[in-house]
Amino acid sequence: MRRPQMHMSREAQDALLQALQQLRAELKATTEFPAHVLEAAEAAKAALQLPDKDATHLPLFTIDPPASKDLDQAMYLERRPGGGYRVHYAIADVAAFVKAGSPLDAEAHDRIETLYFPDLKVPLHPPSISEGPASLLPDQVVPALLWQHDLDADGNVTDSTVSRAKVRSRAKLNYEGVQQDIDAGTAEESVALLREIGKLREAVEAARGGISVNLPDQEVTLEDGTFRLRYVATLPVEGWNEQISLMTGMAAARIMLDSGTGILRTQQEQTDPQVVQRVHDVAKLLGIDWKPGVSYAALANSLNPADQKHMAFLSEATAMLLKAEYTTFRDNHIPEHTGHAAIAAPYAHCTAPLRRLIDRYTGELCVAACADQAPPSWVLDALNCLPCDMARGKGRVADRRAVDLVEAAVLKNRVDEVFGGTVINTDAEDGKPKEGTVHLAEPAVMGRITSGAKLDLGASVQAKLIRADPLFSGKHKILFNKV
Repeated sequence: MRRPQMHMSREAQDALLQALQQLRAELKATTEFPAHVLEAAEAAKAALQLPDKDATHLPLFTIDPPASKDLDQAMYLERRPGGGYRVHYAIADVAAFVKAGSPLDAEAHDRIETLYFPDLKVPLHPPSISEGPASLLPDQVVPALLWQHDLDADGNVTDSTVSRAKVRSRAKLNYEGVQQDIDAGTAEESVALLREIGKLREAVEAARGGISVNLPDQEVTLEDGTFRLRYVATLPVEGWNEQISLMTGMAAARIMLDSGTGILRTQQEQTDPQVVQRVHDVAKLLGIDWKPGVSYAALANSLNPADQKHMAFLSEATAMLLKAEYTTFRDNHIPEHTGHAAIAAPYAHCTAPLRRLIDRYTGELCVAACADQAPPSWVLDALNCLPCDMARGKGRVADRRAVDLVEAAVLKNRVDEVFGGTVINTDAEDGKPKEGTVHLAEPAVMGRITSGAKLDLGASVQAKLIRADPLFSGKHKILFNKV
């Protein structure tokens, strides 16, 4: 599932600056790097050695938001003689700069991942590297892990391999421009093939029972002193682009499983009958028709995230039904569970090493396996600790708390008003049957609700706003009382 983004106007950013700074302070998230780490970054740039393999002839391109500079992925798509397709997919080679045991490595293990806030990001690596010689920016020769996927005419992968190479992206494209060119029929063939291959991969995904839901982005503005929040549907090209990344993650998982050593992103679907029934109840009470025999994947793929009730259901159901973790293995001791429920296949994170710590390690394991070599010792030494390292990441917390902050800002001038909403979660299982979560009909936000009597899951309620404070340092910036 694609990570939704929050876009905020400059006026809204300025008005919420204090609250955003407070949030970053609470999370101990800083854009500043220690002097010795910055010095190490400069030394790493000076010591860079490019791979011998030269793939600069490939006319790679990237597709990212216009302001992005830390570009992890570049691609070139072509038809294969005799039918089918070939996807060349370059991933930034962070290990060419970040050596095990170096100050850069220690800092990355402390940060774990890039954190995204509505006004700025807190990067995993110093920008002098991640937005410079490690990034797949156009017109510079850089080291990369170059994947090659061969697909048949139906979009099924027939072969995948990866090796180190020096590459040069020729163009930095953006989603809106690519979508316009594809729709108008003016995109060059390699770009136009993204739709063709992307749709085939979506069909392959649906056939294996995978879930492909792109939650809408949020856009926050400040108009006449009032914050406004609206949802912006994603473009089809974003889903097609995501399919290339998913395909690579599945290929990486298969390569590591075949080699006997690896790191998977695993996810098991909840089987507790009470939890499953609870999710069915939420669907029913939100007006979602979940017919008997229909899988959660099929239902999720049929919903429209732009519909506020559908989005509320998807957010709650995914949290209740699907629990993801990292699973490591080595020396052919393959774990019992290797699948990812939402993807419906084994899967690994490997396509965003500039923004996520673990991808540097999975990339190394795949390169070694494809070269029929033993994994580097520094990867094996870190293998067992990586799941615990990744568990310290603050990305999900930062995302959730940023949303809470913005939703509190949207409501802050409406304290004491009464809103209609639906109870989409309760704390009855934790011995707090009078507390839970309410989803408002308008505006489409969620908040904490308390009641003098037991709250019923799915109940339609009138909720009086008691608190909406972006600067509130406690757990719940938004609080309602059931009327």
